[in-house]
Amino acid sequence: MSAHGLRLRWQHLPVRHKLMVLSLLPLLVVLPLLVAALVLWGSSAYDRLLITKVRSDLAVAHGYFGRVLAEVGTGTQALANAHTLHLALAAQQPEVLQRELAQARQRLGFDFVNLYTLDGQLLSASWQDPASTTRNAAPAMAQFDLTDADQPASVNAQLQLLSQAKVLALAPHLAPRLSITLIPTQGAVPSNRSQEDQALVMLASHAVTDAQGQPLAWLRAGVLLNQNLPLIDHINQIVYPEGSLPLGSVGTATLFLDDVRITTNVRLFQDQRAIGTRVSQAVREAVLVRGETWLDRAFVVNDWYVSAYEPLLNGQGARVGMLYVGYLETPFRQTKYGILAIIVGIFAVAMVLAAWLSLRWARSIFQPLERMSHTMQQVQDGDVAARVGPLPQQDELGALASHLDQLLTAVDDKTRTLQHWAQELDAKVTERTRDLAASHESLKLTQAQLVKSEKLAAIGQLTASVAHEINNPIAVMQGNLDLVRETLGSQALPIGPELKLMDQQIERMRLIVTQLLQYARPNDYAGYVEAVDVNDALASSLVLVEHLLNRTHIKVQRQWQASRPVLINRQELQQVLINLLINAIQAMPEGGELLLRTSDQTDAQGLAGVRIEVCDTGAGLSPANLEQLFSPFYTTKHDGNGLGLWISVGLVERYGGSIRAGNRRDHGEDLPGAVFTVDLL
Repeated sequence: MSAHGLRLRWQHLPVRHKLMVLSLLPLLVVLPLLVAALVLWGSSAYDRLLITKVRSDLAVAHGYFGRVLAEVGTGTQALANAHTLHLALAAQQPEVLQRELAQARQRLGFDFVNLYTLDGQLLSASWQDPASTTRNAAPAMAQFDLTDADQPASVNAQLQLLSQAKVLALAPHLAPRLSITLIPTQGAVPSNRSQEDQALVMLASHAVTDAQGQPLAWLRAGVLLNQNLPLIDHINQIVYPEGSLPLGSVGTATLFLDDVRITTNVRLFQDQRAIGTRVSQAVREAVLVRGETWLDRAFVVNDWYVSAYEPLLNGQGARVGMLYVGYLETPFRQTKYGILAIIVGIFAVAMVLAAWLSLRWARSIFQPLERMSHTMQQVQDGDVAARVGPLPQQDELGALASHLDQLLTAVDDKTRTLQHWAQELDAKVTERTRDLAASHESLKLTQAQLVKSEKLAAIGQLTASVAHEINNPIAVMQGNLDLVRETLGSQALPIGPELKLMDQQIERMRLIVTQLLQYARPNDYAGYVEAVDVNDALASSLVLVEHLLNRTHIKVQRQWQASRPVLINRQELQQVLINLLINAIQAMPEGGELLLRTSDQTDAQGLAGVRIEVCDTGAGLSPANLEQLFSPFYTTKHDGNGLGLWISVGLVERYGGSIRAGNRRDHGEDLPGAVFTVDLL
């Protein structure tokens, strides 16, 4: 709606509505906008607090994970430089060497500690049985290429992505932890793999040297992250100690190999960890593909968590996995919605109270105005005694109401005086108007009769002249035609049909002239008036058109209920009825139903009469036909002269009757066809 339209609509509003709009607009528009802004800001701030919390949690987890990785490196270096290891190596006692490695593994918390010769032969391992430890024991697992690409050059431990075969070569006893079955996960990248065939290892290597710094052997140690439940539980305990999360939320931590959870305390079911499930595609794209840190809510296995993911890099800087920490979002979300609901509720109560007070104050303004407006409407409707009366308000509105009552009293007095004068004037005007109306009606009737008489006189004069001019040639033509027959005698037989046709056409011309004279000079052709039973006249007319009915499939229905006789010439009435019957029969060339109804009628002046209706089931009358139907020489037939209905109207009107035409559907009948109505007195 345009500004102009709004302005017009505002101008037409009642004062009550304007005051209510002005009172409630700040409450219903401004205050809700403030509430919405507060809710949006509060929700956003609350979400930022949650993200800040999980960011700090990720920093703690990252720090501890880095410390564990560093301890693998420093522990390996310390063991390589240990005097006891040098003594065991120098003593060439495999049992002592294996025991030293096993004790170091247990002390340092490693999953394996292996000692290799400089050419890569396994000397001893923490996982071996001391009784079977020899140089040639387990040759298939003893070989390890120290020149592999995953072998670091520094003493620092690094994350390495190893195949299961390499892990088994390092530590066969870790085989049960390598078996991770992939579990289909909602939202993960589609994959055809069913088993994880790699392992993520914290791996450190260091040379064992003599006093001169010459390498004697290589020490390799590490921690397998696959299904390393103590490590991930410890990370979770450090990040989320008991009681650190309010509202019953639960903290979780996970290590990923690529996008597969290889160790986690997220539960798939009550007692089953979600190892083998995969991260969602959105997180994988952000962290593993683009190398970003994910700080947002995420769907973790079976619920929404406030989550933090960061990529884990191997020694070559490639992204091989992810570190995750997060806590259950549901309690915080419910708390947030609860707080927002309380805020909205407080504002709603405040709005209701403010609206109630605003409406009460507004009512003290618009009620007196409505009372005055109602009083003015009562006066306008005719209750001149209506008054506003005293108001409780003592302000300008109270003074305005008092002035209005005084004004109405003065107006009432003046109005009574004017009404008295108006009544006298109305009586005189009514009397003069009645006289003028009577004179006007008489003048209209006289004018109509004069116009009709002039028309009939003109038509009569024209018709008499035409009849005289036409009858003379007709008589000459008929005489010559008879002379031709007498002269030719039997020789006229070959052209007998043509001569007969000429006789018929001459007779038709005489009939047209006679009908013209009959309409133009009705008094010269008026028949004997008698009381005629219209039912009997209809029956006689049906007999006269029976030969036409026999040629068609028209069924005649009679509903003759008229009981009054009418004063009319019987032959002329039959002429009218036959004309209407013939028209109805010709309107139904394929057959149909011809309905003839008669009934007693009383016109608007209370005169008793009879109504005759001739109904067919033909095509009906078009609007153009209805306008010209009773005009002279108007016909829809190929062989008609257009005078039948015109003359019928003249005959009926001669005796004070009328003829109307219409369609049956226009008269409330659910049938096609036309209906001609003849009203007679």
